[in-house]
Amino acid sequence: MASKEKEFQNEKQVFSEHIQKAGLRNTAQRELILDIFLRTEDHLSSEDLYWLVHKEDSSVGHTTVYRTLKLLTDAGLAREVRFGDGKSYYEHHYNHEHHDHMICTECGKVVEFFSPEIESLQESVAAEYGFRLTHHSMRILGLCDVCQKEDSESAASGAQPRVRVKSVFS
Repeated sequence: MASKEKEFQNEKQVFSEHIQKAGLRNTAQRELILDIFLRTEDHLSSEDLYWLVHKEDSSVGHTTVYRTLKLLTDAGLAREVRFGDGKSYYEHHYNHEHHDHMICTECGKVVEFFSPEIESLQESVAAEYGFRLTHHSMRILGLCDVCQKEDSESAASGAQPRVRVKSVFS
């Protein structure tokens, strides 16, 4: 637990320095939003974070949460990810290793994974085409083990799959 607290102290320091450089004040509402974001390891939409914050302080508005998420992202503390359902989600970024995502198109379960083989393959492909990688985002869509058991032999269509990401409130 002490390690987690120390990590949060570092993240709070990074945030404080970032908003000072931006000419902004550190407010109690921003601190609350940061604390709740740091305590939550889920992929959060701005709406998810708003409801978590609202439980602790009903005076914090949607706009404050959204703007604070933007500050967290700009400071390198959060990373915006998109899973194909039309929403933006945010995950911890500071001191977190790179990873990719598998998303169940039926129940919305999101699995984070890292594959050295995939990383190596994309570097080889980039080199083959003379492309310098700066970053990448991979999402694999399919059915999780539970939904596979419930699925009745559905054939893959050429249309984009409908994605339902599981909310922290699901």
